[in-house]
Amino acid sequence: MKRIIFLVTLFLVVTLFSCNNDPTTKINKDNLETAKKRDHEIKYDSPVMKFENVEYDFGTINEGDVVETVFNFTNTGKKELIITSAKATCGCTIPEWPREPILSGKSAEIKVIFNSRGKPNKQQKRITLITNSQKGKELLLIKAFVTPKTKIK
Repeated sequence: MKRIIFLVTLFLVVTLFSCNNDPTTKINKDNLETAKKRDHEIKYDSPVMKFENVEYDFGTINEGDVVETVFNFTNTGKKELIITSAKATCGCTIPEWPREPILSGKSAEIKVIFNSRGKPNKQQKRITLITNSQKGKELLLIKAFVTPKTKIK
């Protein structure tokens, strides 16, 4: 019992005296200024993707149909926009995006092709764009109800 009391007391003493250090004394002022400048650039000077729509519903389509849509956007930010990748949640959905930088004030489009073969019933696919925009990641969504092919018995 004495050993437990001793260990608890020792733990409390170490905890109380080790917390006397002021963590603000360890901050490098140069790093703080650099971080403030970086955060300001990200918030106010980075590209911004402004989409007309971020979701498209194909409605009802037949299984096996290949449909496509276009998502139009404008770079409303101050710097050029670069899309480094575009990935869909399924191999049945193929996004095509501009590989060249989109200047401030300019518009471009993301083309999305959906192949409904083997995808009956309600479908919903996300396209994730990795960019140098404020968000860093932009999400698009396509939907469709795919009427299944009738099976011959």
